[in-house]
Amino acid sequence: MAFDYKKEYRDLYQPASQPSIITVPRMNFVAVEGVGDPNEAGGAYQTAVQLLYGISYTIKMSKKSKDPSQRIDGYFDYVVPPLEGLWWMDGINGIDYTHKARFNWIAMIRLPEFVTREAFAWARQAYSAKHPEADADCAFLFEFDEGTVVQAMHRGPYDDEPATVAKMDAYAADQGYELDFTQRHHHEIYLGDPRRGKPENLKTVIRHPVRPMR
Repeated sequence: MAFDYKKEYRDLYQPASQPSIITVPRMNFVAVEGVGDPNEAGGAYQTAVQLLYGISYTIKMSKKSKDPSQRIDGYFDYVVPPLEGLWWMDGINGIDYTHKARFNWIAMIRLPEFVTREAFAWARQAYSAKHPEADADCAFLFEFDEGTVVQAMHRGPYDDEPATVAKMDAYAADQGYELDFTQRHHHEIYLGDPRRGKPENLKTVIRHPVRPMR
C-alpha cells in the first residue's frame, strides 16, 4: 500500500477546527515562488501549480522506468502530498484577502525523504525534456524548517478564512504566544480541490508562525 503522508501524519494534515499549537519538523518541498492573484486564469500561480504536480509525478512514476539510471535509491511508493502555499504581502503582517494581486507566494508540494538534490535535479530535467514549453528551471528544492505555529482546519470558501484566522490568533495569545511574521509567513495546505467540489466543502489547514510572548 502506498505511503500516505496525510494519514500517517494526522497532526500535520488533519487538525481539528479548534486551534492548537504545534512544532512542525523540517521537510523538503518542490517549490515555485511568484507574485500575483492565484485566481488569474493562466496566470503565474496556476502555471506554477501545474509545474509542481508535473515534477512530483515524475518522481512518483520513476518506479516504472525501464532505465535503471532513472530509479531513485531508497524509493518507496507513496501518495503525492497535497498542494501547500506560503503567502505574504509587502508592508503588512499576514495577508489582505481583498487585494489578491499583491500576494507574494511560494507554492509547494512535499517531497518524500528519499529525494536528494541529485534526484530532484534529475526529475526537473526529465519533466523539462517532455514539456519544453514549461519553465522548469523556476522550480527549486525548498528545505523548510517551519518551527512552532498555531494551526486549525478551515472548512469552507477561501474568502471566509479570516474568521478562522482570528480564532487562531486569539487562541495563540491565550496560550502565551505572539505572531512571528519576521521571517515566516501565512501557510495553507489544500486538502480539497475547488474544481471538483462545492466551496462550502473545502478543507484547508491554516498555520500562522508564533513564538512565546516576550
